[in-house]
Amino acid sequence: MKTTLEQWRMFRAVVEHGGYAQAAEAIFKSQSTISYGVHKLQEQLGVQLLEVEGRKAVLTEHGRILLQRANQLLDQAENLDAIASSLSSGIEAKVRLALDMIYPYDQLFDVLEEFSRSFPDTRIELEEYVLSGGIDMLEEGSIDLLISPTVPKGWHGQHIERARFLPVTTPDHPLQQLGRDVTYDDLTQHRQVVLRDSSRKQRTDAGWLGAHQRWTVTHSSTSLNIVRRGLGFAWIPEHWIATDLQRGTLKVIPLTPDGTRYVDLHLIEAHPDSAGPATRELAQLLSSRRQG
Repeated sequence: MKTTLEQWRMFRAVVEHGGYAQAAEAIFKSQSTISYGVHKLQEQLGVQLLEVEGRKAVLTEHGRILLQRANQLLDQAENLDAIASSLSSGIEAKVRLALDMIYPYDQLFDVLEEFSRSFPDTRIELEEYVLSGGIDMLEEGSIDLLISPTVPKGWHGQHIERARFLPVTTPDHPLQQLGRDVTYDDLTQHRQVVLRDSSRKQRTDAGWLGAHQRWTVTHSSTSLNIVRRGLGFAWIPEHWIATDLQRGTLKVIPLTPDGTRYVDLHLIEAHPDSAGPATRELAQLLSSRRQG
């Protein structure tokens, strides 16, 4: 490289502060040092970056283009320094979180927003799964935190959320046209949409699965969109469909006995004794935001 970061830093200071003397005062260098540094920069590049108009240094067209790139370069260098400082103080470079798709995403985003204010340089790796898939990742050691409906033997889980599932269809679905309460025998005659357990090792069935017709899908949005099209019924977390219920585009099946189901979610720390400050902070935020 012909140039140095310090030369670009001095060049930017001259532009931002309107002159060599002002830049010298702002970044605590002598005026002669800055003048020499910028002059040498222009000489090495073979491009004039600044012109003096009166007592003020102003950008040339070439200088304007290169300043944009220099700003990016300097910002990246400053960010690199910040990350190195975090690592040297024991802050993790990344935290790996796995969560069941039924966890409320608005709540998750609030947590991540707050976390990013305290640990802006720590990356989050988010894994989403259904039912038992997170247990595989926990046992493989590929995650730091897990939000799961089940706590495997030998692990400690903290209850953080209770999800409420409602059996729903579109308003024009045959189950809504019976003119009476719907029985579970009625459900057996209609198509049910269910989510497949994403575990690779041992898949688990959960909830009522008595329908003769069943479509099994692997993603929550697929299940929800099938039900919205009137192609079947499903038990769906209430927070996914609050707007649909309010607008009347989906309707709760009037089951007898009551068809409401509840699923408890637990926060499991993979390495509670050796977790770093970022992992502990994220765990604390997740546990303090619980709604159920």
